[in-house]
Amino acid sequence: MTEGYVFLQDVRFHAFHGVMPQEGKVGADFLVNLRIGYPFSKAMDTDEVTDTLSYAEVYVLVAEEMKVPSRLLEHVAGRIVKTISEHFPLITSIDLTLTKLNPPMGADILGAGVEIHLINDKIV
Repeated sequence: MTEGYVFLQDVRFHAFHGVMPQEGKVGADFLVNLRIGYPFSKAMDTDEVTDTLSYAEVYVLVAEEMKVPSRLLEHVAGRIVKTISEHFPLITSIDLTLTKLNPPMGADILGAGVEIHLINDKIV
């Protein structure tokens, strides 16, 4: 069996996640990066999208979760990996980075965020 990775790189969203009241009103910009382990053997032979993990379908799931306001990035990230792993049971791993760009913390900072690594349905 050949395993590979599907990835989404630097997907930008404007969303309403954060603890501060103004974050729920004006929102902020976020970057999502995903690397998803998936068995590619069949798709390599058939050239059929139905035999692989569609990154377009993954994007739709991420976009839907990013629309749901949350106070904590950990909560958003957890929902994203749960939704993806439920929709695609053959996934073997997910690496997710969720970055809030220019967070309101009084620092000259590009971004801050969380990273989750999921292996076989266990977040580590």
